[in-house]
Amino acid sequence: MDWKSLQDLLSGVNKYSTAFSRIWLSLFFVFRVMVFVVAAERVWSEDQGHFDCDTRQPGCANVCYNHFFPVSHVRLWALQLIFVTCPSFLVVLHVAYREERERKYRAKHGEHARLYDNTGQKHGGLWWTYLLSLFFKTVIEVVFLYILRYIYDSFSLPRRVKCDVSPCPNVVDCFVARPTEKTVFTYFMVGASVACIILNLCEIMYLIAMRVVMLKHHGAVRASLKRTHSEKSTVMLK
Repeated sequence: MDWKSLQDLLSGVNKYSTAFSRIWLSLFFVFRVMVFVVAAERVWSEDQGHFDCDTRQPGCANVCYNHFFPVSHVRLWALQLIFVTCPSFLVVLHVAYREERERKYRAKHGEHARLYDNTGQKHGGLWWTYLLSLFFKTVIEVVFLYILRYIYDSFSLPRRVKCDVSPCPNVVDCFVARPTEKTVFTYFMVGASVACIILNLCEIMYLIAMRVVMLKHHGAVRASLKRTHSEKSTVMLK
């Protein structure tokens, strides 16, 4: 997978992001993508080949491995990293839609005509798109954490598992390769995911708070203008 292309695409979202999203992007690529590409993939690269059982029954080790590890941690994390970046592209597509509308508006009404003060400014529909993208990212993170926990019952990997799945002749002991190293990486990736969730929630609260403050300010300005207009009308009547 070309993670550099993904980084270039997400970097374009930075132009329309808050400080929380910029921190999220740095955390995402430094502590998740880089760790995944440089270290995690190698730790799990020969996972099935190093899964040993104390029997030579043909097919027993493979069946036991598939039973205890139905989905590889690495493939699950790869899906998570891909899916969690998708909502960010909603913002890019919305800005591209605004820019196209702006281009058509200028072509029709002249070069100096403007439909938007700033096509990347988070007002109106773009604010909602940005907020929804944060909600989607948070939900995706939580869902994948739940899936990981549901499949393996724990974020820790055992050193030994007991397997009695056919065609194993009886209950056999199977040994997981490098369980401590895999447990460390699992907790690291889970911790980075939780940190991203916290950043998303902080940004959601920040956006909502700023929206409330802005609406209150606009309401106060309109009320002040109405009072001024009313006072002027009263003076003119007198």
